[in-house]
Amino acid sequence: MKPILSGLLLFATCLLFANPTVAEDKLKCLIIDGQNNHVMWPKTTIMMKNLLEASGRFTVDVQRTKYTWKGGDLLAQFPLDDGKTYEDLPEPKSDPDFKPNFAGYAVVLSNFGWKAAPWPNETQAALEAYVSGGGGMVIVHAADNSFGDWDAFNQMIGLGGWDGRNEKSGPYVYLNDDGKVIRDESKGSGGNHGPQHEYQIVIRDPDHPITKGLPRAWMHAKDELYQQLRGPANNMSILATAYADPKYKGTDRHEPMLITIDYEKGRIFHTPMGDNDGSMECVGFITTLVRGTEWAATGKVTLTETPVDFPTATEVKTRIFK
Repeated sequence: MKPILSGLLLFATCLLFANPTVAEDKLKCLIIDGQNNHVMWPKTTIMMKNLLEASGRFTVDVQRTKYTWKGGDLLAQFPLDDGKTYEDLPEPKSDPDFKPNFAGYAVVLSNFGWKAAPWPNETQAALEAYVSGGGGMVIVHAADNSFGDWDAFNQMIGLGGWDGRNEKSGPYVYLNDDGKVIRDESKGSGGNHGPQHEYQIVIRDPDHPITKGLPRAWMHAKDELYQQLRGPANNMSILATAYADPKYKGTDRHEPMLITIDYEKGRIFHTPMGDNDGSMECVGFITTLVRGTEWAATGKVTLTETPVDFPTATEVKTRIFK
């Protein structure tokens, strides 16, 4: 029996080392949402939960504010294409009972949006302690619009837009044509975008675990291209950018699209992509979301294979979510 047992143990050990995700427990992720000015926020939360769990690396819970902002209904009344602005939308309510147990998770993903009501002071302090103590956080699209007057949050996300952000919030940060990081201290509000369109993502740090092995350039599905984001941008690395083309009312700059931030012992992955369900069907978005969430949770990426259906430099590739 001993040779048989030894053989089984050796076989099991080989399997573990061949697939590192088998050797490790699944990571617990918490998605927080409930107040978002984007129509699709309930669906995009479901999508991200499914995408993360389908990777085999995560189990995902969702915690929502008591007072949700039914963005879809409101935006139907105030369509931006008809010249309305989000200033016409009513204010969402604060939820005094919104107190997630951040410490119970390896990573927290925010799907909040612009004009989200302030959290209780206790909840703000809990998130600050969680991330500074080594917790992971993921910021997706409009989550960087939230909480413009919360200093620690702005430090954690690196860059943000809207919600009163201006030169006091920190510089505009982007890359010039030579690939140099520019910190522009000029006055002006933070956050802008033109009409949605497909655009090319360019990897600027090909050696980072999140981007390693991915094509240096790939097309992203139709999405808002966030530009003129500004903030403290401390301990921040720009992994990838997109060119904000003036023909789409862009800045003529290379705007950050994949960002990481170190906040004391914690790690943050921030992507301004993901405005809607269609943009989240992009295989590039899916791949970097999963990798970025794992990196934020652990500081490494085990899901290293580039999908066979990954976008090319000229062609968008999507997976239809059902």
